[in-house]
Order: sequence, then C-alpha cells, then structure tokens
Amino acid sequence: MRRTERPDRDDATAGARAHLLRTPGFVDAHIHPDKTSWGQAWVSRSPATTLPELIAGDRATQAGYVTGVEERAHALLSRAFASGTLAARAHADVSSELGTANVEGVRAAAERLPGMTVQIVAFPQFGLLTNPGTLDAMTAALGAGADLVGGIDPGGLEGDLHGHLDAVFGLADRAGRDLDIHLHDGGEDGLAQIREIARRTIAGGRQGRVTIGHAFALCDAALPSLGDTLDLVAEAGIWIATCALGDDPVPDLDRMERHGVRVVAGSDGVRDAWSPFGTGSMLDRAHLLGYRTGARTDADLERVFRIATVHGGELLGIPAISDWDPESGTRLEFDAENVAQLVVDRPAPRRILIDGHEAAAT
Repeated sequence: MRRTERPDRDDATAGARAHLLRTPGFVDAHIHPDKTSWGQAWVSRSPATTLPELIAGDRATQAGYVTGVEERAHALLSRAFASGTLAARAHADVSSELGTANVEGVRAAAERLPGMTVQIVAFPQFGLLTNPGTLDAMTAALGAGADLVGGIDPGGLEGDLHGHLDAVFGLADRAGRDLDIHLHDGGEDGLAQIREIARRTIAGGRQGRVTIGHAFALCDAALPSLGDTLDLVAEAGIWIATCALGDDPVPDLDRMERHGVRVVAGSDGVRDAWSPFGTGSMLDRAHLLGYRTGARTDADLERVFRIATVHGGELLGIPAISDWDPESGTRLEFDAENVAQLVVDRPAPRRILIDGHEAAAT
C-alpha cells in the first residue's frame, strides 16, 4: 500500500485499545437509494430471471411504496454513513412517468446528511429511447439535483446501441456532465458495446469521466476479444463499478490490474425489488468482494479495501479519501489489528471523524 493509503495504529492508546486502526472513509460507488425498502415493511419479490422482468417488478414495487423516496433514501444513507460510508454515487430513476421526483427525493435525503458527499446519476431505468419523454426528463433532472448522466444497456434493453449512446453522450456534452452507464449485457455483444463506449470516450476527450456499472462481459475470461477490450477501457480511463451481488459475475482483479483498468465497488440495490440482501455497509461489500474473488493473502484483502475506499475517492474526486494519510482529520477508527483483519471481521467503526470532529448520522 502507498503511504497515503496506509491505515495507522494509534500507539498512544495501545494500552486501553490494543489495536486502534485508522482508515480512510468508504465510498459506495454504485447504490440505488430511491428503490430501497430500508426501514419499511417487508417486500416480497416475485420470481424474475430476465432484465425486463426485474425492471417490471421494480416499477410495480416503487408504485406500491407508502413512504416517499426522501424518507427511504435517508434511512438507507444514514445506515451507510453510520457504517463508515462518507461518500456515495447514487443512481435515481428518471422516466416520463416519474419525472424528476426520485432525483429530488434523493437530493433532499442527502442534504440531511452534511457529513456525506452524494453524487446523483439521472438513471433511465425504464428505458430512454423506448420510453418517449424520458430524455426530456433526464435534461430536467440535471437541473433538479442530478450530477451525472446515466444510461442502461444500449443494445440488450434499448435495441439501438448508437441511438442510445448518441442521446446520453449528447446530453452529457450539452450539460458538461460525466457519464455512468449500466451495462448488464454479456458475451461478445457486451464487449462490443463497451468498446464503443470507450471509443466515444476517447474521441470526446472524456478520459476518466465515464463509468460503466456491472460490465458483466468483462468478467468472462473465455471471450476472445476480452484482452483487447480491457486495453481500450484502460486507454479511455473508464471506471468499472462492480457490486459482487448474488450470483452476478465479478471481475478478475488481477487481470484488471494487469491491463490497467480501474475498479470501484458499490452496494447496488439494498433491500429493494431486485434483492432482499444488502446492509448499506461498504465494509461488508469489501468482505463480499474479497470472498467472491478468492482473496486469501493480506495483500488480496488490502486490495478490496482500497477498491472500496481510496479508488472510490478517486472516482468521486474527494481528496480527503483518495489522498488520505494517517494524520488526516477525516477518518474512521476501528478496533482491528490491520486492514486484512478489518475486512474479514467487519466491526462497526468506533468513531467517524470529519475535519477532526466526531460525526454521527442524523
């Protein structure tokens, strides 16, 4: 680990607290707080196997919530903050039916948590080209609290790779915003879509300003064009957000590193129509990513910790996390001997300090 990334043990308190570990804050680089049922009555989920079926279930569930977006999102983000998440990139649904309501709800929830940095992605979950009026709603969302332009499966869901990318890249260009695109499509078709996103990123001088969430095609080592695709992703400076959720594919972290591809981690959906699982804790998510990728050594465990902290800070542009050092006034403190043990044991933080002041979720 670089010095700026190395948590530090406070020797001054070694007697009373044998192992006080200081670390940077966690970053949830991909979460959907507008969908959560956190703190609400139990949500029963209908069987679903395809992406359209899951989206239909999501639409029905959101329509049936009694509590509004702000309260549910605040409940989840408060839980995340209490577990040490100091920043998040939140995807909020935007559509012709919803308008900008989910974006406004998530922004209102975030404003109640001044210790947490929240970036919001205007996300066309229910389709963009296939749901007329959504592009206008996306434009409005950028003036209603959204920070980034989102997209979703240009090929598999929208059926028009170039039309979808023309729309989202065009909107991002007009508004001067970054992009964060969901891409569940696998196989060589998924890789072809990723390469097109990378080519557009390079052509538009957007290196480092585009994220692809999930990118399941990059997790299939058997695909012939995987290596070339990873090289192009690295050249474009595209971030890959993985969530290690359920039976979803996870990237080979060694291979990502060899090709120079930057990886961040997120919770994805937490207790929503998509999944009954999730805790809002990025320490839990680092543990899960380590488990799913076969982490065994301390170095393996330190890597998933960096992905869930420092890498996320780099993505969101938060120096207090990306350039963290042990003397920083913004930090977490844990009862743990080292980072490897922290990732395995997953204790709650003893303290959360921001600019030297102890903080708590409100």
